[in-house]
Amino acid sequence: MFIYSIRASTLKFFACILLCVTVLAVLLTLGTPESVYAAADGKEINYGGMKTNEDRVAFIESFGIKVKPEPKSEESFTMPDDFDRVILGYNQIQKAQGLDLTKYTRKRVTHYAYEVTNYDTDGPVYVNLLVYRNKIIAADISSASDGGFVNALTEFDRTKLK
Repeated sequence: MFIYSIRASTLKFFACILLCVTVLAVLLTLGTPESVYAAADGKEINYGGMKTNEDRVAFIESFGIKVKPEPKSEESFTMPDDFDRVILGYNQIQKAQGLDLTKYTRKRVTHYAYEVTNYDTDGPVYVNLLVYRNKIIAADISSASDGGFVNALTEFDRTKLK
């Protein structure tokens, strides 16, 4: 007869090793916070590295959108702790493109609004970017005119571009 015994400390050791390997695999899959990507139209979008106005304009133009080179407005604010119904709805739009505002509560962010010059509609259209530490945390294209819209930057009606 053959008897084999395992001590509890041996089981704990192998469980810790397995846990560490799993955590490492997840971290390697997700990447670093500065390299957030989302898939849109078969291409990957890098939301990081937005240090200058030129970087932000180039990011917007990568979607085929032409904007005036200087932002129409630029303002900093602190993201609230509790999101109301409006912000929760806006966050759903952001989640559709791989972004999530809930990670940035109580953080100081900057809002940039760029006027779009090649969108076929009545009234002005803007691209809005929320930036935290040189990383875009929210992006949309919107119109405040009658029958206006707010869409994720990755999911707008491209047939309206001139």
